[in-house]
Amino acid sequence: MGSFFGQLFRISTFGESHGGAVGVVVEGCPPGFEISLDEIQAELDRRKPGQSKIVTARGEPDTAEIVSGVFEGKSIGTPICIVVRNKDARASDYERWKDIYRPSHADYTYDAKYGIRNWSGGGRASARETIGRVAAGAIAKRILKERLGVEVISWVSRVQNIEARIDGGSVTLADVESNIVRCPDQTVAEKMIELIKGVKSQGDSVGGTVDCVARGVPAGLGDPVFDKLEADLAKAMLSLPASKAFEIGSGMEGTYLKGSEHNDRFVNKNGQVGTTTNRSGGVQGGISNGETIHLRIGFKPVATILMPQQTVNNRGEETELLPRGRHDPCVLPRAVPMVEAMVALVLCDHYLRQLAIRPEGAPLTAWPLSTA
Repeated sequence: MGSFFGQLFRISTFGESHGGAVGVVVEGCPPGFEISLDEIQAELDRRKPGQSKIVTARGEPDTAEIVSGVFEGKSIGTPICIVVRNKDARASDYERWKDIYRPSHADYTYDAKYGIRNWSGGGRASARETIGRVAAGAIAKRILKERLGVEVISWVSRVQNIEARIDGGSVTLADVESNIVRCPDQTVAEKMIELIKGVKSQGDSVGGTVDCVARGVPAGLGDPVFDKLEADLAKAMLSLPASKAFEIGSGMEGTYLKGSEHNDRFVNKNGQVGTTTNRSGGVQGGISNGETIHLRIGFKPVATILMPQQTVNNRGEETELLPRGRHDPCVLPRAVPMVEAMVALVLCDHYLRQLAIRPEGAPLTAWPLSTA
C-alpha cells in the first residue's frame, strides 16, 4: 500500500519510468474548486527533464491530461485522475543491466522484497513517479491559497559545499525561477551552475539541500501523537527519491544551544499570539503555531553516474558496470517543485482533518488575545 499518501486529502500515484504512462488519483478534493490544467502543467514544467543544460536530456513534454473528477473546470468531489504519457521512454537501453545491481539504486532491494522487478529505468523507484505528486500538489496549493492564503516556496540552498544563506521570509517564486539552478541568490547560483556543469562533464553527480517555507499557515494544524505535523512533513520529504535528511526550524544546529537560547518567546503581535524567534520552524508539540514553517531536505548525489563501477549481478558474481545514457548530474533544481508539492499535500490534508474535528473553523486563525 506504499503508493498511497494522506488521509482525507489522499493521493495514489501509478506508473513506471519507462512504461506507457505515469500519473495520480486524488481523492478528497472538496467539490467546487477550480481545477486549472494550466496551473498543473506549469508545475510539471518546473519538474520535467530537458529544461536546462544541468538536468537530464530526456525529452519528455510531460503533458497532463485530466481524465476524471473535473467537470466544466471544477472539482465535483469524485476522484480526480491525472495522466502523463511517456513519450521518450527507452526501456531497451537498460536491458544490458537487467541482471546487474547498480550501486546505490533500488535494484537489489526491490529484488529482495518482491523477487521480481522492472529493470527498465528503475521502475517505480525512478524520480519519474513524482510527476503524480507534483500534479496533485498543484491542486493542494490552490486549495491552501484560496481557503487560507498559504504560500509554499522552495529553493536550492546548497550544492555540495556552495551554500546560499537566504531569508526565507522574503523569497518569491520569481526569485527562485530566475535561474536554472533555482537558487534566489544570483551570485551563488552562478557558482552552483558551474560546479554542476563541471561534475557533469566528468560523468559524476553531486547533492545538496533544498529549503522550503510555508507562509500563512494558521495555528492548529497537526495531530498528536503519531501524526505530528513535522512527522508527516518528514515522511513526505523522505519519501522523495534521493532524499536522505530532514530538518525543521533550527534542526541539528539547535542541538548546540541551551534551552534559554533556543526557546521561542511568545508576544502580542497586533492582537495575535506570535513569537519573537522561529527556531521551532512553525511547529510546536506537533501542531502549527501560526509562524512560517521552515524546513530543509538533504538530497544525496544521483546514483546514476557515467563512470565504471564495481558491483555484482543477481547471481552474486562480481562484474563491472559500464553505464551510459541520460541522467541528472544534480537532482536539486528539479526537486524544488517536488518538495513544494509534498509540503502542500501534507498541509492540505491536515487542514481538512482540522475542519473535521473543528467544523466551526477555530483555531484556523491565530487566537486573538483577550482585551478584557
